[in-house]
Amino acid sequence: MPFQPHTDDIDFILHEVLQAAQPLQALVPFAEVDDDLMRQVVAQAGKFVAQEIAPLQTIGDAVGCQWQDGKVRTPPGFAQAYRAFWQGGWPALACAVEDGGQGLPTVLEAVLYEMLSGANHGWTMAPGLLHGAYECLKHHGSEALRTRYLEKIATGEWLATMCLTEPHAGSDLGLARTKAVLQGDGSYALSGSKIFISGGEHDLTDNIIHLVLARLPDAPPGPKGLSLFLAPKVLPSGQTNTVHCDRIEEKMGLHGSPTCAMRFDHATAWMIGEPNRGLNAMFVMMNAARLHVGLQGIGLLEAAWQMADAYAQERRQMRAPKAVMGSAPDPIAQHPAMRRILQTQRAWIDAGRVLAYRTAIELDLAQHHATAERRQLAQQWCSFVTPVLKAAWTAQAFHGASDCLQVFGGHGYVREWGIEQIVRDARVSMIYEGTNEIQAIDLLVRKVLPDGGTGWHGLLQTLCDGLDAQQPSHALFITQVDALRQVTQDLVEQAPTHPELAYWLAEDYLRAVAVLLLSWAWLQINTAHLRNGSEGVTPRWSEPAQAVDHWVLPELEMRLQIMRARLGLKVPVAC
Repeated sequence: MPFQPHTDDIDFILHEVLQAAQPLQALVPFAEVDDDLMRQVVAQAGKFVAQEIAPLQTIGDAVGCQWQDGKVRTPPGFAQAYRAFWQGGWPALACAVEDGGQGLPTVLEAVLYEMLSGANHGWTMAPGLLHGAYECLKHHGSEALRTRYLEKIATGEWLATMCLTEPHAGSDLGLARTKAVLQGDGSYALSGSKIFISGGEHDLTDNIIHLVLARLPDAPPGPKGLSLFLAPKVLPSGQTNTVHCDRIEEKMGLHGSPTCAMRFDHATAWMIGEPNRGLNAMFVMMNAARLHVGLQGIGLLEAAWQMADAYAQERRQMRAPKAVMGSAPDPIAQHPAMRRILQTQRAWIDAGRVLAYRTAIELDLAQHHATAERRQLAQQWCSFVTPVLKAAWTAQAFHGASDCLQVFGGHGYVREWGIEQIVRDARVSMIYEGTNEIQAIDLLVRKVLPDGGTGWHGLLQTLCDGLDAQQPSHALFITQVDALRQVTQDLVEQAPTHPELAYWLAEDYLRAVAVLLLSWAWLQINTAHLRNGSEGVTPRWSEPAQAVDHWVLPELEMRLQIMRARLGLKVPVAC
């Protein structure tokens, strides 16, 4: 059951639901980007992923990466596929032309990486940080560093890492101890250890560019004392830097990606950005990475759904409840229990695409739009929606893939069918690039509450703009928005006198927002069908739409009731 990108579904979301070309063509860099060009890129990306990357999924898991004497060998075929990837220009889609890129919209890169993640999550970990590293170096690197490294990173000829975590410093980066000492030639000597470094060592590229958080000798304690440094595996002189891979982790999943323990032994490095402001530079990379992790969730869930749907269409067991007595066993895809699983996951995938692609479009609007007001609105969208995408859709990737495994029964628990690999691979996406708990705190504590909810209420209003309160589905959504607004206001009022309150409720709040955004996304999908004059929507879209109403939206009221109870408010009794 090899993964196949469903480019027709992607095209429908891009062009019919989001009408992506319209806002993008209003931006100077993308004036020539039209629907036809975008469809061509998506189609070619789908072919490349299906032909070159998806076939390596099983061998990547079965063989995995091998470490010996500080060197890492990736699974058979990985290096050749990566060479075809960067030489084909795929890493450079959204990078500026002057840096060796193709200058295309970010949303096309988002589509590409969603496909790649569904096809082969382990392989995709290698180029996954490239665009974040590119943006970080482009905006914060010195002219000398940009001249030396930017094009190599933009094109993907050299891969990059993000070296943050230390054994004692995970979510609390302020505890990091790696040291950087200024040398006479203006470079720095890095000393310390980092763990959980994806792609810290491999045989895919000739050089690896490590972006490392470290502390200057006179730096203040905590996160405000961290600086960011660039330490290449191979120095400009051609000598190998004193950067060592001491081991790779034996993991639950992602066997095709080397997760390395790295040691910097007075390694030569150069500072990126200003002293003690390394997190400011690194957050450019981390925010891009978090959107990509949300896309991983969508891609992995799509892969799990494809496997389960194909199996359910062929596997015959018993008769479905509405079958004629005496008939032969039906495909289990006709049984309500299986239909519920498959349609629910389809609903999450489709809504995730709407939100992720919209976020990618907003990233370009935030950077290139002519008016400051629209740039600010775009940045606001990205700020609020990115943590929700990262947390909710990676959770759905794992739990939804587990539900898809259930469709296989006992066959899903054995390796030959491939679905158990998706479950194992998906689990880490809930942890890295900021755990899902950190994402929930980021949303509520750092973004919603500080201004009294003003910015968040503004975004909620934009979701309601253009809705017709006379339409039942629109009226229901407006009611849901009002309910979340009220809970938000209660949190704003009570949080100052109850310091732990927002932390207790952050996960419930993020889940409520996720379901609300999913509801909004399906309003956009249904509106697109109406706009096209569809008198009867096909089961492809009507069945997941029904799953939203029956199986997904009820979670919103559950989360609201949990929060109301914790806030000490009267909990309304559901009808």
